[in-house]
Amino acid sequence: MADLTITQISKKYDIKPDTIRYYERIGLLPPIPRKSNGNRYFNEGMQGWIEMIVCLRHSGVPIEKLIDYADMLREGDSTLLAREDLLKEQLQELEDKKKNLNRSIKRLKHKISLYESGEIKENKNYFEEYKILDD
Repeated sequence: MADLTITQISKKYDIKPDTIRYYERIGLLPPIPRKSNGNRYFNEGMQGWIEMIVCLRHSGVPIEKLIDYADMLREGDSTLLAREDLLKEQLQELEDKKKNLNRSIKRLKHKISLYESGEIKENKNYFEEYKILDD
């Protein structure tokens, strides 16, 4: 894997250069190597860090927890269980969000079907379909 510039990394991972600099400044990323002209370059190892951060951020991991996770990575195998726990907690949060999203999608589809069928107009019962149902 070739070394990439901050612009190339930004495009590759759809992340702003300022965000990458911020991640370095707060210690989320290890110090980024620089060329003799002062420009940052991202070798394979640094690209792995960026990919991990982007993945976990997309999973909803807050910056504070991400910093903890990165610190634990640097500490090594003694933190394996703590890292696993952090990821399991995040997975549970995503599962909970998924359940709520699926419920909302189901309700919206039902609401749309009432409009499409004309039932909503006939019955004038605009709120009945929003009742909380056990799924």
